[in-house]
Amino acid sequence: MYKQDELEKWMKAGKICAQVKEFSVPLVKRDAKLLEVADKIEAKILELGGKPSFPVNIGINEKAAHFTPFHDDVTTFSEDLVKLDFGVALEGFITDNAVTIDLTKDKRYGKMIAATEQAFQEAAKFAVPGMEVNKIGAKIHEIITSAGFSPIRNLSGHEIKPFIIHAGITIPNYDNGNTSKLRDGMIISIEPFATTGVGEVVDGKPSGDFRMHEKKPVRDSFSRKILEFIEKEYSTMPFASRWLVKKFGTRVLFTIKQLEQSGVLHNYRELVEKSKAPVTQHENTILVSEKPKILT
Repeated sequence: MYKQDELEKWMKAGKICAQVKEFSVPLVKRDAKLLEVADKIEAKILELGGKPSFPVNIGINEKAAHFTPFHDDVTTFSEDLVKLDFGVALEGFITDNAVTIDLTKDKRYGKMIAATEQAFQEAAKFAVPGMEVNKIGAKIHEIITSAGFSPIRNLSGHEIKPFIIHAGITIPNYDNGNTSKLRDGMIISIEPFATTGVGEVVDGKPSGDFRMHEKKPVRDSFSRKILEFIEKEYSTMPFASRWLVKKFGTRVLFTIKQLEQSGVLHNYRELVEKSKAPVTQHENTILVSEKPKILT
C-alpha cells in the first residue's frame, strides 16, 4: 500500500514517539503546570527530529480529548486522572499515541487504566488484513465491560494517512455493525476509552486546538500572513493557538477568532464524558499486517 521508504519514515516517527512517551510520563506530577508539560513534550519531539502531529492534548478526569493548554494557562496538576495524547510527524507521516496516568494518592483508577491497556493489547492482535472493524470493537467492548466499566461509544480509533490524522475508516470501541475490512499495509490507531459513566462524550468548551478548514480569500494583510504560515507549517494537521502566539504575539488571537468565525479555521471543542465521570485512554499506531506491528 505504501512504498518501503514511506514505511521507514512512519517507523522512524513511531520510534521517536515511543522515546517521547518515555520522557513524558515522569513530567506529569502533582503541582506541575500543564502548559510547561505540553511545551516540554513538544520541544522533545522537535529535538529528536520530528514535528508534533497535533498539539499535546492533556485530558483531565472527565475530559476525554481535545484540550491543549492556552498560551497563558497557569493550571497545575492535582490528584487527577490524566490522559496524555500526542503524536509525531516526519515529513507528514503521522503517528498517534496516548497513555493514562493516575495522580491520586490511593491510585484509585488503576483497574480502569489496566482495562484500557488490556483492551488495546488484545485488539491490536486483530490488526490483520481482512479483519472487520466491528470485530475489533467487539473485543474492546468485551474486555472493558468485563472489568466493570463502559467503553466510550462515540470515540474511536482511525486510519492514518500522510498529513491526515483521521482518515478513511474508523476503529470502533464496540460492535457498531461496520464490516469494513482492514487492508494489508494500512496505518491505523486503536484507542480504547473506558469510563465509570454512561460511555458517551459531548462537546465542552472551545479548546486551543485548530486546523485549516477551508481556504478563503481574506482582505487583511496580517490575516493573509497568518494563513500562509499555517498552510506552510501545518498543512491539514491540527495546531495550537499558543504556537501562533509564540511566533506572532497575542495580536494573533484576534485574527484566529476572525478566521474561525469566517469558516477558514475549525476550532476543536473539548470532548467531555456526558455524565462527568472519569475517563481512561490507551492508544498506539499500528501497521496492519499478518503480524501487526505497533509503531509507537
